[in-house]
Amino acid sequence: MPVLVASDLDRTLIYSAAALGLTMPDSRAPRLLCVEVYESRPLSYMTETAAGLLTGLGDTAVFVPTTTRTREQYQRINLPGPPAKYAICANGGHLLVDGVSDLDWHARVTARLADECASLPEIREHLMNTADPLWVRKHRVAEDLFAYLVVERELLPEDWVKELAVWAENRGWTVSLQGRKLYAVPKPLTKSAAVREVTRRTGADLTLAAGDSLLDADLLLAADRGWRPGHGELADSDWTAPAISALPERGVLAGERILREFLHAASPAR
Repeated sequence: MPVLVASDLDRTLIYSAAALGLTMPDSRAPRLLCVEVYESRPLSYMTETAAGLLTGLGDTAVFVPTTTRTREQYQRINLPGPPAKYAICANGGHLLVDGVSDLDWHARVTARLADECASLPEIREHLMNTADPLWVRKHRVAEDLFAYLVVERELLPEDWVKELAVWAENRGWTVSLQGRKLYAVPKPLTKSAAVREVTRRTGADLTLAAGDSLLDADLLLAADRGWRPGHGELADSDWTAPAISALPERGVLAGERILREFLHAASPAR
């Protein structure tokens, strides 16, 4: 039976220059591979060692990139190894099969959102009315499913974030702050639901997962085994669960460690 590996991407397997966390002397820094280019400029990286590990993982497991990115943002990424047959975008709102969104899955998701939580226009109006232009750089809607702000993190009031989280909770939404992006996402829009669908389709008998943010918690809890790096929302809150391993590594080296753990757990001798 196949092993399914569902992993978050940003700040889990791939890293922007600002998130690399290269604390060692320059002469000892790992060689990096650029895996994303945006507007003709390099944007995201992994170590060359991690790239080799990910390529090897494709021979032992069904690897499923699992991201909050939109489809357009995901398709900018050029991961090493064979193309993933399945990928999860928009936090579970789109299930890609050979690069094409499964329309039936998307229809099921949107119907559930309409039934179970407040509408996106209501959430967006609240963000527009309460977020201060002093620290908001961009307002964005992703795939007509959720909203996010690009903020100046050092100016962002902590109390405002807490108040927003309570307000959103009462309307069936959750708030997640990742780097310079503050997300408002419907609670029924989950990575775990999409991963369960891929598990059903592949017949996998072991599911492994990794992620760093609040939006990855449900993904980790749904897996047989999960890992989180030493950075991110989950690490900052000391979040854990019985089948979750909290790794000490931070930055791009955490991505390398996560892939080693995936390979070890997915090996035939597991």
